[in-house]
Amino acid sequence: MYKNYIFDLYGTLIDINTNEWDMDLWDKMAILYGYKGAVYTGEEINKAYGRLVEEEKAKVHKKHRDYKVIDIKIEKVFKKLFDEKGVKATKAEVLNIAAAFRCYSTVYIKLYDGVTDLLESLKAKGKNVYLLSNAQRSFTANELKMLDLEKYFDGIVISSDEECSKPDVNYFKILFDRYGLKKQESVMIGNDYISDISGAADFGIDSLYIHQSISPDIEGELKSNYKVMDGDVYKIKELILK
Repeated sequence: MYKNYIFDLYGTLIDINTNEWDMDLWDKMAILYGYKGAVYTGEEINKAYGRLVEEEKAKVHKKHRDYKVIDIKIEKVFKKLFDEKGVKATKAEVLNIAAAFRCYSTVYIKLYDGVTDLLESLKAKGKNVYLLSNAQRSFTANELKMLDLEKYFDGIVISSDEECSKPDVNYFKILFDRYGLKKQESVMIGNDYISDISGAADFGIDSLYIHQSISPDIEGELKSNYKVMDGDVYKIKELILK
């Protein structure tokens, strides 16, 4: 039916709940930075983080005027939190900070039921499987390894690397150009009716929408060719694997 199966990650393959607004998180981050000599209160580091994120977004926007939806490399923000206190941090230290931030802010993370079966079925049929995720590599690389997902993908594209995000058609084009994919042979699978589904429609490829508890409420047209409204991943195989 299709040759190339392109997956969103969070809310599609991975069920995750994070809380980056809890002040307990920021109090812990302040302690962690304090260990390295960069002294903040929880409130101070929270405010500095928010400001630096916005500053980094503005820089990326100036660099990529043609991108409608940009992303940033969050590790740059974590490094600047050291810089602002006059503390030199190695790349390894910054990545450790990013990992700690993700760990502290994660309530739970797991695969949805049926994900392993779906991916193994696709590979058994000789299909190509790709990941096109709005995500931070400094978080996602660890989680792909932890959940043993890396082995299934023929190509992985992460928005922080490209500084571009779904639903921007430029982001879809990056994947297709990099791996030589043809639109008529490809389908996008995702849980966000705008980022995944409208983005795919604008780019000109078929899509399957799966509704999960973390999916945004559908307020406009659902432009998918296929849909699974009850979150049952097993149904994806029935619809688009022949």
